Amino acid sequence: MVRGIGAALHPHRAVPIPVTTAHSNERPKNIMNTPRLLTVFLALSASSLAAAGAAPLGLQLESYKIALGADVPSGLDKVKADGFTIVETAGTYKLTPQQFRAQLDAHGLRAVSAHFSYEALQKDLPKVIADAKALGSTNVVVPNIPHEGVFTEEVARRTAADFNAWARVLKGAGIRFLYHPHGGEYQPLPGGGNGFDVLMRETDPHLVFFEMDVFWVVYAGQDPVSVLAKYPGRWKMFHLKDLRRGAPTGIFTGRAPIGDFVAIGTGQVNWPAVLGEGRKVGIEYSFIEDESADPAGNIPPSVRYLESIPSAP
Repeated sequence: MVRGIGAALHPHRAVPIPVTTAHSNERPKNIMNTPRLLTVFLALSASSLAAAGAAPLGLQLESYKIALGADVPSGLDKVKADGFTIVETAGTYKLTPQQFRAQLDAHGLRAVSAHFSYEALQKDLPKVIADAKALGSTNVVVPNIPHEGVFTEEVARRTAADFNAWARVLKGAGIRFLYHPHGGEYQPLPGGGNGFDVLMRETDPHLVFFEMDVFWVVYAGQDPVSVLAKYPGRWKMFHLKDLRRGAPTGIFTGRAPIGDFVAIGTGQVNWPAVLGEGRKVGIEYSFIEDESADPAGNIPPSVRYLESIPSAP
């Protein structure tokens, strides 16, 4: 069964699910504090949403990087207990891709997307292709662009050339290429505009696609709804995480205090608007990525909040 976001990404209305969010003063009933019953609750809500055809909701495994780094099977137990069936990888935690895939299979998890560094594609693209296929992923996402200081037009053009070349080879292998910005790309350039717009213009729209991390867009002082609408068809995936209310924005470092990462629905992101626009422009997968100090405590309420968002009229 596949989780879904409550109809903000799909025209069908999800089954109503009780939820406590930052916008509600109600406290969850004590019964939901029982881990086993919470797991059953999450699984049943996912089943209802899947039946309604809601868009898939997965987990970026970086959320449990500490647990996975200590022991892969027990880390994946946590992912499974949260009710997920699809994931996005970011490394294989000292296992080979084949061994990691075996662990995913054993836990009933499917990797639909995988992160690889810019340097990995630069150094050995055939290996990246082989590793992605071993994991079962049909999407390769680059989450970094090596550069010093401002993300300039020159850096953007050079990067775009690499992206176009890699994406062409990946497409021939049946794999889609995406880039995940971290906010520095939105820093204004002296002559106007920003490096992200250059990157969009210079990359082939039929080959190069993007994964929006909503947190880093907002942290950089951008409106995610406007950014999505400006480039319809280019955005194919979301990273979902929320920014603490009152946290400063307009920051382009791609780094934030750990306290600024909060459970989805308790921060400053307008999630119904973002997810609704995502549906319009062609988002296919959404992955919760929890970078807070307490992912195990924040992921379940984040899921419940997302699944509670009502459908569009």
